[in-house]
Amino acid sequence: MMLLYFFLAVVLLNSIYFIIFSKFSMSVPHLSDKKTTFPVSVIICSKNEAENLQKNVPLILQQDYPDFEVILINDASQDATPEIIDGFAEIDPRVHTVHIKNNEAFWSNKKYSLTLGIKRAVNQRMLFTDADCRPASKNWIQYMVQQFSEEKQLILGYGAYEKHKGFLNKLVRFETLMTAVQYFSYAKIGETYMGVGRNLAYTSKLFYDNRGFMSHMNVRSGDDDLFVNEAATKSNTALMYHSDAFTYSQPKTSFAQWIHQKRRHISTANHYQTKHKILLGLYYLSVLLFWVLAILIFFIVDWKIPLALIVFRTMLQYIVVGKASTLLQEKDLALWIPIFELFLICTQLVIFISNSLAKPKTWK
Repeated sequence: MMLLYFFLAVVLLNSIYFIIFSKFSMSVPHLSDKKTTFPVSVIICSKNEAENLQKNVPLILQQDYPDFEVILINDASQDATPEIIDGFAEIDPRVHTVHIKNNEAFWSNKKYSLTLGIKRAVNQRMLFTDADCRPASKNWIQYMVQQFSEEKQLILGYGAYEKHKGFLNKLVRFETLMTAVQYFSYAKIGETYMGVGRNLAYTSKLFYDNRGFMSHMNVRSGDDDLFVNEAATKSNTALMYHSDAFTYSQPKTSFAQWIHQKRRHISTANHYQTKHKILLGLYYLSVLLFWVLAILIFFIVDWKIPLALIVFRTMLQYIVVGKASTLLQEKDLALWIPIFELFLICTQLVIFISNSLAKPKTWK
């Protein structure tokens, strides 16, 4: 019976998390009827991204927004990236460039390059994305930056991945969906812990008030989530998750590439505030325990009560996460939520073990 009580506690803990997640999944994005016109700097850091820059920069330059500049940063690229961004600067006066040479990049990470790009920007409000990202619509800048106010200096957006065939693509998008559900939900309850650099905005004042990336400059990744984890407060953060304000990028096409990417992302979690590490770790542990106990408990106690608990937890998950999948334009994932969750929890366990043995060393 003790095992049954323990399983009940795990299910209740899972349910509490799903209730927290419902704060986001049952909400609607806030859009203002008033058009924003203040100047904005769009900042893109690129390393060996010539092809993606050629494809995506024109989409940014076509944004329906009256006053913006684009800062293109070449982070010591070895392909045609320098020539590509110089070409954009020659044909469009809104484009400005920053070139990082190998002998300058002594910090050996993206944060140094981004810092120089931020210093190059002339506008107080800055919008960040990656070279391999495209805006979902011509309203991307408008919708993201209209959330700025005197109080709101940090805007969290959603960086989605393109839909393709195959299980890996669905798993990548499900992991991205669940990450967004968590950081949007925790932000809703005043515990903002991260954002994604594929779609993120903040003011230069917030950047300089927090001494930029200096407190974690030695960490190879985390220019987005570690900065947000340090700079966000209950009052200075706003969310934008209207579908026109998404960005889309191409997901990894092999498990090895995706695992390498996730190892780099997850390695930054050790540098989060303690309360956020506990919050995230407890959710991961509760999900892991749920799956382990859900399998074991049928061999130990009568099946009726465990089955009722499993059905209850699964239905609650379908309601909350399924609603979030609709909100974030990922409805095709909803049917397979438990299967993706099981695969994802196993993958994360492998990544945690791998990262404990050797840390990723480069941002790209």
